[in-house]
Amino acid sequence: MKALIIIDVQNDFMPGGNLEVPMGDIILQPINRIQKLFDLVVATQDWHPKIHKSFASNHQDRKPFERILLNGSEQILWPDHCVQGSKGAELHTGLETNKIAAIFRKGMDPDVDSYSGFYDNGHNISSGLAGYLKEKRATELYFCGLASDICVYYSIKDSLEEGFTATLIEDASAPLDIDSSIKTKSELIKMGVHIIDSSEILSR
Repeated sequence: MKALIIIDVQNDFMPGGNLEVPMGDIILQPINRIQKLFDLVVATQDWHPKIHKSFASNHQDRKPFERILLNGSEQILWPDHCVQGSKGAELHTGLETNKIAAIFRKGMDPDVDSYSGFYDNGHNISSGLAGYLKEKRATELYFCGLASDICVYYSIKDSLEEGFTATLIEDASAPLDIDSSIKTKSELIKMGVHIIDSSEILSR
Protein backbone atom coordinates (compact mmCIF):
# COMPACT_ATOMS: atom_id res chain seq x y z
CA MET A 1 0.00 0.00 0.00
CA LYS A 2 1.17 3.52 -0.81
CA ALA A 3 0.75 6.19 1.84
CA LEU A 4 1.20 9.96 1.63
CA ILE A 5 2.72 11.56 4.74
CA ILE A 6 2.05 15.31 4.94
CA ILE A 7 4.50 16.92 7.35
CA ASP A 8 3.61 20.03 9.37
CA VAL A 9 1.64 22.10 6.85
CA GLN A 10 0.76 24.59 9.58
CA ASN A 11 0.19 28.33 9.67
CA ASP A 12 3.35 29.16 11.60
CA PHE A 13 5.50 27.61 8.86
CA MET A 14 3.75 29.53 6.10
CA PRO A 15 4.64 33.05 4.89
CA GLY A 16 3.77 35.46 7.69
CA GLY A 17 4.02 32.76 10.36
CA ASN A 18 6.31 32.83 13.39
CA LEU A 19 8.77 30.42 11.75
CA GLU A 20 7.98 30.90 8.11
CA VAL A 21 9.43 28.73 5.38
CA PRO A 22 10.15 30.96 2.37
CA MET A 23 7.43 30.43 -0.26
CA GLY A 24 6.06 27.57 1.84
CA ASP A 25 2.56 28.10 0.46
CA ILE A 26 3.54 26.98 -3.05
CA ILE A 27 3.40 23.37 -1.87
CA LEU A 28 -0.34 23.46 -1.20
CA GLN A 29 -1.48 22.98 -4.78
CA PRO A 30 0.69 19.93 -5.55
CA ILE A 31 -0.21 18.30 -2.23
CA ASN A 32 -3.91 18.77 -2.86
CA ARG A 33 -3.64 17.44 -6.41
CA ILE A 34 -1.96 14.17 -5.49
CA GLN A 35 -3.89 13.17 -2.36
CA LYS A 36 -6.59 11.33 -4.30
CA LEU A 37 -3.97 9.03 -5.83
CA PHE A 38 -2.97 7.45 -2.51
CA ASP A 39 -4.55 4.57 -0.61
CA LEU A 40 -3.84 6.30 2.70
CA VAL A 41 -3.10 9.91 3.65
CA VAL A 42 -1.89 10.98 7.10
CA ALA A 43 -0.46 14.22 8.48
CA THR A 44 1.78 15.37 11.30
CA GLN A 45 1.40 18.48 13.39
CA ASP A 46 3.87 20.29 15.63
CA TRP A 47 2.05 20.77 18.94
CA HIS A 48 4.30 22.50 21.45
CA PRO A 49 3.50 23.65 24.98
CA LYS A 50 4.33 27.32 25.63
CA ILE A 51 7.15 26.27 27.95
CA HIS A 52 8.95 24.20 25.32
CA LYS A 53 12.71 24.39 25.85
CA SER A 54 13.38 24.67 22.12
CA PHE A 55 11.90 28.18 22.22
CA ALA A 56 14.44 30.99 22.59
CA SER A 57 11.90 32.89 24.69
CA ASN A 58 12.25 30.27 27.43
CA HIS A 59 15.99 30.92 27.84
CA GLN A 60 17.23 34.14 29.40
CA ASP A 61 19.26 36.36 27.06
CA ARG A 62 18.96 33.94 24.14
CA LYS A 63 17.80 34.78 20.64
CA PRO A 64 16.12 32.66 17.95
CA PHE A 65 18.50 30.49 15.90
CA GLU A 66 21.21 30.47 18.55
CA ARG A 67 22.46 27.00 19.48
CA ILE A 68 22.70 25.54 22.97
CA LEU A 69 23.24 22.17 24.59
CA LEU A 70 19.94 20.64 25.68
CA ASN A 71 19.98 17.28 27.42
CA GLY A 72 23.47 16.67 26.05
CA SER A 73 22.60 17.41 22.42
CA GLU A 74 22.87 20.52 20.29
CA GLN A 75 19.59 22.38 20.05
CA ILE A 76 18.66 25.23 17.74
CA LEU A 77 16.55 27.75 19.59
CA TRP A 78 13.45 28.61 17.59
CA PRO A 79 10.95 31.44 17.67
CA ASP A 80 7.79 30.38 19.51
CA HIS A 81 5.79 28.38 16.98
CA CYS A 82 2.92 25.90 16.73
CA VAL A 83 1.91 26.45 20.34
CA GLN A 84 -0.87 24.11 21.39
CA GLY A 85 -4.30 25.55 20.62
CA SER A 86 -2.94 28.58 18.77
CA LYS A 87 -3.87 29.74 15.28
CA GLY A 88 -0.28 29.18 14.23
CA ALA A 89 -0.51 25.50 15.14
CA GLU A 90 -3.55 24.87 12.94
CA LEU A 91 -3.22 23.15 9.59
CA HIS A 92 -3.29 25.74 6.83
CA THR A 93 -6.79 26.38 5.51
CA GLY A 94 -5.51 25.90 1.97
CA LEU A 95 -4.70 22.27 2.69
CA GLU A 96 -7.47 19.87 1.73
CA THR A 97 -8.05 17.60 4.72
CA ASN A 98 -10.93 15.32 3.71
CA LYS A 99 -8.56 12.51 2.72
CA ILE A 100 -6.44 12.73 5.88
CA ALA A 101 -7.21 9.62 7.90
CA ALA A 102 -5.17 10.54 10.99
CA ILE A 103 -3.07 13.38 12.40
CA PHE A 104 -0.04 12.61 14.56
CA ARG A 105 1.04 15.37 16.92
CA LYS A 106 4.64 15.79 18.00
CA GLY A 107 6.85 17.99 20.14
CA MET A 108 4.55 17.83 23.14
CA ASP A 109 7.28 17.02 25.68
CA PRO A 110 8.63 20.41 26.82
CA ASP A 111 12.11 18.99 27.43
CA VAL A 112 12.89 17.58 24.00
CA ASP A 113 12.36 18.72 20.43
CA SER A 114 10.76 16.47 17.86
CA TYR A 115 11.52 17.00 14.19
CA SER A 116 10.52 13.57 12.92
CA GLY A 117 6.92 12.48 12.63
CA PHE A 118 7.94 9.12 14.10
CA TYR A 119 10.08 9.89 17.16
CA ASP A 120 11.36 12.74 19.29
CA ASN A 121 14.95 13.85 18.69
CA GLY A 122 16.22 11.56 21.43
CA HIS A 123 14.37 8.58 19.93
CA ASN A 124 12.72 7.93 23.28
CA ILE A 125 9.11 8.85 22.51
CA SER A 126 7.21 7.29 19.62
CA SER A 127 4.34 9.15 18.01
CA GLY A 128 2.70 5.86 17.05
CA LEU A 129 2.96 6.66 13.35
CA ALA A 130 5.10 3.65 12.46
CA GLY A 131 2.75 1.23 14.20
CA TYR A 132 -0.27 2.82 12.56
CA LEU A 133 1.24 2.55 9.09
CA LYS A 134 2.27 -1.05 9.63
CA GLU A 135 -1.21 -1.96 10.89
CA LYS A 136 -2.64 -0.39 7.74
CA ARG A 137 -0.13 -2.47 5.72
CA ALA A 138 1.50 0.58 4.18
CA THR A 139 4.92 -0.21 2.78
CA GLU A 140 5.68 2.61 0.34
CA LEU A 141 5.73 6.05 1.93
CA TYR A 142 5.71 9.33 0.04
CA PHE A 143 6.68 12.44 1.98
CA CYS A 144 5.86 16.10 1.47
CA GLY A 145 5.44 19.23 3.59
CA LEU A 146 7.54 21.58 5.72
CA ALA A 147 10.37 21.96 6.09
CA SER A 148 12.07 19.60 3.68
CA ASP A 149 15.51 20.09 5.25
CA ILE A 150 14.33 19.51 8.83
CA CYS A 151 11.10 17.74 9.76
CA VAL A 152 10.56 16.07 6.39
CA TYR A 153 14.20 14.98 6.29
CA TYR A 154 14.19 13.45 9.78
CA SER A 155 10.83 11.78 9.17
CA ILE A 156 12.21 10.09 6.07
CA LYS A 157 15.31 8.93 7.95
CA ASP A 158 13.18 7.35 10.66
CA SER A 159 10.88 5.73 8.10
CA LEU A 160 13.85 3.94 6.55
CA GLU A 161 14.93 2.67 9.96
CA GLU A 162 11.41 1.33 10.43
CA GLY A 163 11.73 -0.69 7.21
CA PHE A 164 9.60 1.40 4.85
CA THR A 165 10.62 2.57 1.40
CA ALA A 166 10.61 6.35 1.11
CA THR A 167 10.07 8.87 -1.65
CA LEU A 168 10.37 12.65 -1.33
CA ILE A 169 7.97 14.68 -3.47
CA GLU A 170 10.22 17.65 -4.02
CA ASP A 171 7.80 20.24 -5.41
CA ALA A 172 5.32 19.41 -2.62
CA SER A 173 7.98 20.28 -0.02
CA ALA A 174 9.96 23.43 0.77
CA PRO A 175 13.12 24.03 2.82
CA LEU A 176 13.73 26.49 5.61
CA ASP A 177 17.29 26.99 4.35
CA ILE A 178 18.40 26.39 0.75
CA ASP A 179 22.02 25.52 1.63
CA SER A 180 20.87 23.02 4.24
CA SER A 181 18.44 21.46 1.78
CA ILE A 182 21.21 20.77 -0.74
CA LYS A 183 23.08 18.78 1.89
CA THR A 184 20.04 16.88 3.17
CA LYS A 185 18.92 16.03 -0.38
CA SER A 186 22.34 14.56 -1.12
CA GLU A 187 22.19 12.51 2.07
CA LEU A 188 18.72 11.18 1.24
CA ILE A 189 19.86 10.08 -2.20
CA LYS A 190 22.78 8.20 -0.62
CA MET A 191 20.28 6.45 1.66
CA GLY A 192 18.35 5.22 -1.38
CA VAL A 193 15.45 7.65 -1.13
CA HIS A 194 13.66 8.36 -4.40
CA ILE A 195 13.18 12.05 -5.18
CA ILE A 196 10.42 12.90 -7.63
CA ASP A 197 8.10 15.67 -8.77
CA SER A 198 4.34 15.51 -8.22
CA SER A 199 3.85 15.41 -11.99
CA GLU A 200 5.44 11.95 -12.01
CA ILE A 201 2.70 10.69 -9.71
CA LEU A 202 -0.05 12.36 -11.71
CA SER A 203 1.20 10.86 -14.98
CA ARG A 204 1.17 7.26 -13.76
